[in-house]
Amino acid sequence: MDNFKPTNRQRRFKAHVSAIGTTQLHLRNPYIIAWWSAAFPGFGHLLLSKYIRGYALFIWEILVNNMANINLAIVYSFTGKLELAKEVLEPRWMLLYLPVYFFGIWDAYRTSVDMNKVFILSERENADFNSYTIGALEINYLDKRRPLMAILWSLFTPGLGQLYIHRVLTAIFTMAFMIIFVYFSNVLVAIHLLFLGDTHKATQVIDPQWFLFIPSHFGFSVYDSYVNTVENNKLFESEQRKYLKDHYQKHRVKIP
Repeated sequence: MDNFKPTNRQRRFKAHVSAIGTTQLHLRNPYIIAWWSAAFPGFGHLLLSKYIRGYALFIWEILVNNMANINLAIVYSFTGKLELAKEVLEPRWMLLYLPVYFFGIWDAYRTSVDMNKVFILSERENADFNSYTIGALEINYLDKRRPLMAILWSLFTPGLGQLYIHRVLTAIFTMAFMIIFVYFSNVLVAIHLLFLGDTHKATQVIDPQWFLFIPSHFGFSVYDSYVNTVENNKLFESEQRKYLKDHYQKHRVKIP
């Protein structure tokens, strides 16, 4: 498996193990993928391992959301300050935001449906794929890990759950933006003030525009690490089952 090379005899592969992570096809609920895209553009595509598209939509969301003050308007709306919500919204950026937002939801749903069909075809073909890679920077291999541990590490810091299952790209991206969100929202300063008993100042110091990114970020990290841990475990079992069939099942023992 170490020197495995894709060939035209094998049209579809269920997975690819590389130094920066394990990319695999598996069945997904298109409505859940679309929901994550609605919660935060880019998350649905990251769940589908469509990284370039996902990162582009993610960065677009942060840029345009901040320029249009959408999160700030949401906070004012939920607190009954509708006039303030209208005042803070920047219409030039807001109208630019909507088409890409709806495209992200639609494209995530459409891609999820298509990839489910590809997975069914690849499952039937059951082609070989590499299950182990070793290089100068990293080692990656299929094995079984605990979904609960992925959830716990993601709750400590978003991105750690992805590191646990060797989704390096998503882990670095998630952790980097978590630092940005925490820094600009002043949430750690607010927690420090809460421990000192200064509730009023803790409320004032938080920047709601940046703070509102954090709940979605935590939720995505937990969900992504849990789902991919479960699917990696299934992939490990599938690869092991195929290997045993190909190398041992053909040698049948005749019992007199």
